[in-house]
Amino acid sequence: MASDNSIGDAEKAEEVGASIQGAVLEPAVAPAHGISQTCSSHSEETEAAHDDTRDLEQLAVVSTGPVYSAFSTAQKRFIVVMVTWAAFISPTSANIYFPALNPLEVDLNVSTTLINLTLTSYMIFQGLAPTVFGDLADMAGRRPAYIIAFTIYLGANIGLALQNSYAALFVLRCLQSTGSSGAIALGFGVVADISTSSERGSYMGMVGAGTMMGPALGPVIGGILAQFLGWRSIFWFLVIIAGCFLVSFALTVPETGRNVVGNGSVPPQGWNMTVLEWFQLHKQEPSGNGLSRSDTAESRRLAQAELARTRKLRWPNPLKTIHIVMEKDMAVVLIYNALIYTAFYDIMASLPKLFQDIYHFNDLQIGLCYLPFGCGCALASFINGKMLDHNFRRVAKQIGFTIDRKHGNDLRHFPIERARLEIIWPLLGVGLACVLCYGWVLEKNANLAAPLVLQFFIGLCVNGAFNILSTLVVDLYPQSPSTATAANNLVRCFMGAAGTGIINIMIDSMGRGWCFTFLALVCIAAMPMLLVELKWGPIWREDRRVRMEKYAEGKKRAEEREASSESGTDGETTGQSADEATKEKL
Repeated sequence: MASDNSIGDAEKAEEVGASIQGAVLEPAVAPAHGISQTCSSHSEETEAAHDDTRDLEQLAVVSTGPVYSAFSTAQKRFIVVMVTWAAFISPTSANIYFPALNPLEVDLNVSTTLINLTLTSYMIFQGLAPTVFGDLADMAGRRPAYIIAFTIYLGANIGLALQNSYAALFVLRCLQSTGSSGAIALGFGVVADISTSSERGSYMGMVGAGTMMGPALGPVIGGILAQFLGWRSIFWFLVIIAGCFLVSFALTVPETGRNVVGNGSVPPQGWNMTVLEWFQLHKQEPSGNGLSRSDTAESRRLAQAELARTRKLRWPNPLKTIHIVMEKDMAVVLIYNALIYTAFYDIMASLPKLFQDIYHFNDLQIGLCYLPFGCGCALASFINGKMLDHNFRRVAKQIGFTIDRKHGNDLRHFPIERARLEIIWPLLGVGLACVLCYGWVLEKNANLAAPLVLQFFIGLCVNGAFNILSTLVVDLYPQSPSTATAANNLVRCFMGAAGTGIINIMIDSMGRGWCFTFLALVCIAAMPMLLVELKWGPIWREDRRVRMEKYAEGKKRAEEREASSESGTDGETTGQSADEATKEKL
């Protein structure tokens, strides 16, 4: 079960963020993000309520109050594109390294076992690092976490490009993983900041595309660079793309953390502003009369102070991730998600050895064989996003649930588990059948076209199922989306590391056909876990909500008692001072 402290902090930050959203004067802060917020008239709402041909979002009067996100659609898309770029870098760093293994072994004069140890250590830190950066982002904001992570990553890649010893390679690979791996958890957290549940599927699909394109395109890029420019060029390439991202992100991407900027209408602290926000804010100040400027500055200061009051900066607590894993509904989704991820990653990790043995390919040709995976993954991410949003609307229409895209919905009485999992069954069926067939076409040394076509459908279907479950993880734990995604990353990376460590042993012992048949059957046998989530998940989710509300109320009462006791002490001190002053006069 999640610890009381971590739950209380997350819930309180969410409540304060929501209350602040409506408290800020819109004319004062909207220019900071270049956003103009508008409200639909009462007549439009009434007309929408009586028009049966319109979407469900317009079937009822839209609720009043602040919008869920003050960012415009164009801003949301730009932000998601940037975090997708970051999400692409992390898995690319892991897989672009494969073609450099043999040259590194020769240049550093070490054994294959020691070189492979750098792969295992990378995956371990890939699971651990997001537990720190996810909590940091949910506590202090997304921008500081991104900037710190990619600064570490940039320095590690420069060191890797210049190093000449195995010890330096091992340590810097761990550091490289630490810097890059937080990007996935941070990306899903940003999506949760700016999008409601009804539109989240499309944005999550884009970030998922970046996450899964890395393993597919990384070996291709690495093979080309290692073949023609040497293994050091791989790390210089990563320096270039990470440097371009870091500069672009620092200059243009605004803070989205809801405990820092609310719904995006509260300007962040000066040091956390982008260059564009800083210029817009200072351009606004000279305009208007002195009184309006004073009101604007005061309202902004009060809003920032209210959010800062509950935002306690502390050392990131990676144990919060463990607390999330221990939640029953989260554990079911995380474990099954890790199983299908392990099956997917085992296919990718075993490809170089299998294709070299069967088709006698070199490193560059093997790298090109990852392209069908990449095409399937990219297509899956975009199609699944649309499917998720469509099914959300369909389920809402069936139960008479009104979708509010502007203000967001309370999912307390909405079957989010059903809305997400209904579309996963055909994907799992086709994808796992392709995994089974993949092993047997390799067993029979079939024509190259057969495994490549199956790779495309595995990327399309298995990765599609992975994206659906990743979206559900964020929906189940909206209080700390980055930390929830870090929990997802922790479980899947640890299970994936174990799977990739033994996949070649399994192939040698069981044969290609039976090895991948075993992987498919394990995933099929575990599918009832999703039925358990459908039946019991809403009950567990409601139990967690009640538990969190009770804790938040108790903590609030304790703080009020502490504040009253302090005020009483101050009153006594003031009274004593007055008595002493009277005595002195007498």
